[in-house]
Amino acid sequence: MARPPLGGAPLPCRVKESDVDSTTAPDLAATAMVVGLGNPGPTYARTRHNVGFFVADLLATRMSDRFTTHKRSNAEVSEGRLVSRCAVLVKPRSFMNESGGPVSAAVRFFSVALDDLLVIHDDLDLPLGVVRVKRGGGEGGHNGLRSITKSMGSKDYLRVRVGIGRPPGRVEPVDYVLKPFAAAERSAIELACDDAADTVELLLTRSVADVQQVVHSRPTG
Repeated sequence: MARPPLGGAPLPCRVKESDVDSTTAPDLAATAMVVGLGNPGPTYARTRHNVGFFVADLLATRMSDRFTTHKRSNAEVSEGRLVSRCAVLVKPRSFMNESGGPVSAAVRFFSVALDDLLVIHDDLDLPLGVVRVKRGGGEGGHNGLRSITKSMGSKDYLRVRVGIGRPPGRVEPVDYVLKPFAAAERSAIELACDDAADTVELLLTRSVADVQQVVHSRPTG
């Protein structure tokens, strides 16, 4: 894969509002960008909000690559091939609610179209371990998605949603997502991250409708 020089000028942005419906297969010749959302630093490394980072790390291992700092976008970046696609994995170095800046900067630098942008994130509205796929729609109160939507000027990017469940009792969601997974939850979330990584690979070569049929029919619970 030909890499743009890290110190060079950003490539022109090809972001546009998607006119591709859910039954259209992706362009296999186009570079895909896969963003894992999370908060940087050891304090947050094992928290529920960092599920996107977990999956991105797993995908980098599958590519036999590692993340390096990309100063132009303020993100950690890994480049390689996933299935039959050239792919750029991105982990913003900003905090979650400012994810949009690094994501939009990386999209511009690597000249990635909106149709080829995929974001992996934790989801309070899904049971623990459940993985779901959608393009566009609401952000469900997720500040990382809100920031990306604002910076990109569109909601019409792919999302892989990884369920972390609702907080118990009177625990506030903001506190719940910033706590580590309980010991009893770890096995389920490890399996979910594997499922999410598999789902990303499916989305790189198959239509959203196709992938939804496969992923959403998986047994839960």
